Amino acid sequence: MSKTILVFAESRDGALRRVALEALGAARRLAGKDGAVHAVLACSGGAAEDAAALIARGADVVHIADDPSLRAFAPEAYIAALGAAMAAVRPDALLLGHTAMGRELAPRVAAAHGAGHIADVIAIEASEDGGDVGFIRPLYAGKAFERRSFIPGHPWVISVRPNNLPAAEPQDAAAIIGTVTALPFTVPPLYTAVRSLVRRTGGQLDLAEADVVVSGGRGVRSAAGFEPLQAMAAALGGAVGASRGACDAGYCDYALQIGQTGKVVTPQLYIACGISGAIQHLAGMSQSRVIVAINKDPDAPIFGVADYGIVGDLFEVVPLLTTELQRARL
Repeated sequence: MSKTILVFAESRDGALRRVALEALGAARRLAGKDGAVHAVLACSGGAAEDAAALIARGADVVHIADDPSLRAFAPEAYIAALGAAMAAVRPDALLLGHTAMGRELAPRVAAAHGAGHIADVIAIEASEDGGDVGFIRPLYAGKAFERRSFIPGHPWVISVRPNNLPAAEPQDAAAIIGTVTALPFTVPPLYTAVRSLVRRTGGQLDLAEADVVVSGGRGVRSAAGFEPLQAMAAALGGAVGASRGACDAGYCDYALQIGQTGKVVTPQLYIACGISGAIQHLAGMSQSRVIVAINKDPDAPIFGVADYGIVGDLFEVVPLLTTELQRARL
């Protein structure tokens, strides 16, 4: 059964976020062989490169909503742009990333268009004929999973967790036939205005989309204790995270916090250094593909979820591992 699927292609700092390509890949599978995949870009100029990237990976039509109000994230403006895309395309489903932006937009768009909404999807199960589609999402901090589906006859809104679904692959150049079109929409009154953005972790990889995350807990003992972790992350091409305990102690900024009240990450490799493994922290990283724990306490709960564990002082173990990693790259 073919479907028409719309993807909100989220970008940051003028570049597509990887979760946008993951949503595009899911949309291509949901649409079926004879279905259509549309994407919408919200921007303030300079979207041609992103539009070409989306078409190269399977988007049939890319709609560009271009307006100065979309330069920074103003919810009212973005909802208006998505509403215009929904009205123009009339899709069976809207897919977007389960990011800070997506978590705000998805339920509001669903309510405005009478659509069902399933959030934080980590897997999609579909029958061969596309009739029965199930969406898997975690519950109880990842201890359980549920399979949900939609009632027929209503549009779907699905937000997908970053780093869980395969990204859309580039197509053969001969098969690329997508088109780009301008999306007219009316900007409503804006109740907030973003004057400037100050990034306290500028230049670092996005934690939610990093393939490797090296995290520190109270065991790092100080802000300087994160320096060995930063060196290891650099050697692995990854990002640095932290437990709430480390953030509360003032060792690092809360922007690095991973856990139930922080960010949820699903990297290929998660290295926990000096983290005991409180349930609040496990809620944010337990779905990582491979977990390595480094802790002096052999009874630390983190070893219960780790694939590999090293009992030892992180200030001895981490530099040794980093040296070996750097040597292996030479």
